[in-house]
Amino acid sequence: MGTDAITDEDLMLRIGDGDQTAYGMLVDRHLSQNLGYATKILGNVSEAEEVMQEAFIRVWKHASRWDPARKTRFTTWFYRVVTNLCYDVGRKRKPQDNVDMLETVASDDMSAENVIVVNQRSEQVQEALDALPQRQKMAIILCYFEGLSNREASDVMEVSLNALESYLVRARRNLADILKDDKASLLKEIG
Repeated sequence: MGTDAITDEDLMLRIGDGDQTAYGMLVDRHLSQNLGYATKILGNVSEAEEVMQEAFIRVWKHASRWDPARKTRFTTWFYRVVTNLCYDVGRKRKPQDNVDMLETVASDDMSAENVIVVNQRSEQVQEALDALPQRQKMAIILCYFEGLSNREASDVMEVSLNALESYLVRARRNLADILKDDKASLLKEIG
């Protein structure tokens, strides 16, 4: 049986029995995407790495309590863990003057000028996201950056579907206001 055929939920059951190989497989599957998610929320790679370390420690500690009868998907549960840890970091954080921005991966064929433009746009988008209230920011990141459905995002955020949709409407309106000066040039360069 290939590793892709083993579900995350099955891995959780094995981890609950102390299976370190299953734990490694789960970390390999989910570290990269969730590190990117935490980085988008926090705007700081170092803090995001700490969140991921704590999140996977919680996976190990709580795997023995995993109940497949609850029909909860691992990914939804894990997003909630990461989200809550990010909230905790955000509450404890002191105001920062220099916030780490999203790292931009540039291909070899991009000119130096294009790399600079992409980095500037990434910084503008990250700054605009950082200016949003936490719940609006989370809704945008989950739905638009992480590709979750509105239902999945509402489950992760532990809010009703209507509340999530309200956060999205307000977030889009706020982002449009924040980015209005650069909106035309941003849209031109993206699409």
